[in-house]
Amino acid sequence: MSTETEAAAAEAGTPPPAGWEEARSRVYAVGLSAALPAVARPLAEADGHTLAEPLTTRTDLPAFPTSSVDGWAVRGPGPWRVVGRVLAGHTAAPLETDGSTVEIATGAMVPEGTTAILRIEESARTADGLVTGTPRPAPEWREPGEEAYLGEELLPAGTPVDPAVLGLAASCGHDTLRVRRPPRAALLVFGDELLTSGPPGAGRVRDALGPSVPAWLRRYGCQVRTADVVGPVADTLPAHVAAVRGALANADLVCTTGGTMHGPVDHLHPTLEALGADYVVNTVAVRPGFPMLLARLVGDDGRVRFVAGLPGNPQSAVVALVSLVAPLLAGLTGRPMPVLPHVTLAEPIPGRGDYTHLALARWDRVAGTAYPVRHVGSAMLRGLAGADGFAVIRPGASGAAGDRVPLVPLPLTPGERAG
Repeated sequence: MSTETEAAAAEAGTPPPAGWEEARSRVYAVGLSAALPAVARPLAEADGHTLAEPLTTRTDLPAFPTSSVDGWAVRGPGPWRVVGRVLAGHTAAPLETDGSTVEIATGAMVPEGTTAILRIEESARTADGLVTGTPRPAPEWREPGEEAYLGEELLPAGTPVDPAVLGLAASCGHDTLRVRRPPRAALLVFGDELLTSGPPGAGRVRDALGPSVPAWLRRYGCQVRTADVVGPVADTLPAHVAAVRGALANADLVCTTGGTMHGPVDHLHPTLEALGADYVVNTVAVRPGFPMLLARLVGDDGRVRFVAGLPGNPQSAVVALVSLVAPLLAGLTGRPMPVLPHVTLAEPIPGRGDYTHLALARWDRVAGTAYPVRHVGSAMLRGLAGADGFAVIRPGASGAAGDRVPLVPLPLTPGERAG
C-alpha cells in the first residue's frame, strides 16, 4: 500500500485498506479456522457437501476379476466343453480341467483357472455342442485393484461432493461420507431508496442485488432460503441491528448491501459495533468495490458467524463477493483456496493507480485469452451480464495486450464447481 493511500485513510479516520491479495488470504484463513463441523451423511444426502476426510477404498476395485465382455471363459486350448454359466452377481466355480468353458456375462466374476475369454460374437458351436474360436491375445477381463487398491486414497479432503464423487464412493463400498454441509447464508438489503418491483423513477432505483446476490451465493455452494432475503431494511440504526441480529440466528454468513461507508444513513459500522463484531477486513484496495468488509462474530453458543458488507453499487457488490465471500466460503467448507487461472490479454486494460483493478472480461477458454467488456461502471450490470470473470491488474501496473494476468472466474452455471 502506498504512503499516499495510507495518508488518505488516516485523514478520513479509517484504517488503510487491505491489499486485495492480502484480503483474500486473510478471509480464507479465518474461514478455515471456523470450518463447519464434519458430519456423517448417507450418500443420498451428501450431494453439494464437501469431503471432510479423504475418500479411500474399502476394497480393491474391482474386488474380483470381472469379465469385460459377453462370451466364454475357457481353460486351455479348444475346442471347449460347456460345463456351466456364470452371471453378474454370482460366485463362479473354478474351471478345473483343460478343454472346459462356462458361458460368462459382462461384469461377471471370472472363474479361477480361466486362461482366456472368447467373445460370444467370435465363437461358434460344433454339431456336438463344443465351443470353438480364437480368443484375442489381450485379456478380456479386469484384474482386482486395476482401478484402485484397498485403502488407497482416491480424493482428498476438501473435494466438493458431486454425482461423480457419489458414484465413486458407492463403487468402493461406502454407505455414508464424512462431510461438511453447505454454509447457510442470508441477505439484508439496505436502502430506503430502493424499489422491489416495477421500473425505477422519481428518485428511486430498482433493487438489483436482492434478486441476484442469493443466486450468486447458491452458485458458490450456499443454502439460501427465500425467507433469508430481507429488505429493503429501514435506514435507521435500530432497524439495522435488529435485522442483522435476526439473520445471524440461522445463518453462518450474512451479506448486506450498501451502508459500508460512513455517510448519514450508513448504519452498518455502528451495527457491527453494537453487536460486538471484530473486523477481519475493513475496506480493500480494489476498484471497483473499495468499501467492502468482512466481520466476525461469536454467538452465545460459541459458534462463529460472519457478516460480509457488500457495497451498494451492483458491480462493486459482485467484486466483493468474488474477493471476500468466495475465499471465506472455501475456508468454511474446508476446500482449498481457489487458484486463479492465468489468461493472455487480447486488448489493453488500464490500471487503477494504487489499487488492484478487477476488470470485467470475456474469457476464451480455448485460446486462453481475455477480452475487456464495455459498460463496466460500478453501478452497471450490462457488462457483468456478458462477462466470464475479472482480469486482475495489479497495483501500480496496467495490462498491455499480450500480458499474462490472473483471472477470477465467475461461477456461471449451477452445475459448475465453486472455486
